Amino acid sequence: QVQLVESGGGLVQAGGSLTLSCAASGFTFGAFRVGWFRQTPGKEREFVASIGWTTGNTDYADSVKGRFTISRDNAKNTIYLQMNKLRPEDTAVYYCAARRPPAVDYKSWGQGTQVTVSS
Repeated sequence: QVQLVESGGGLVQAGGSLTLSCAASGFTFGAFRVGWFRQTPGKEREFVASIGWTTGNTDYADSVKGRFTISRDNAKNTIYLQMNKLRPEDTAVYYCAARRPPAVDYKSWGQGTQVTVSS
């Protein structure tokens, strides 16, 4: 059973930085792609970034390109989201999720971690 546990959320001032972590277990990592998503009340969950566990290739939403970096530590089975130059509009609950290609839907989700950026 796939398990994903996020951590690292908190309150930060605009322009600041924060790093989120996603501890993963219960699957064959080579076969998965892991992504970060975020959601604010009343809005749909939106894609932020993703990374191939084996390939390391990354993908980003236009709104975070140049500010956020997704990475993974294979030895620790952990995925990170380094967030720089944070803006108030980045405030959301951030979720870690995994899918097994060629499936396009993310089936496994963490519980989420709150990120609040004050202006």
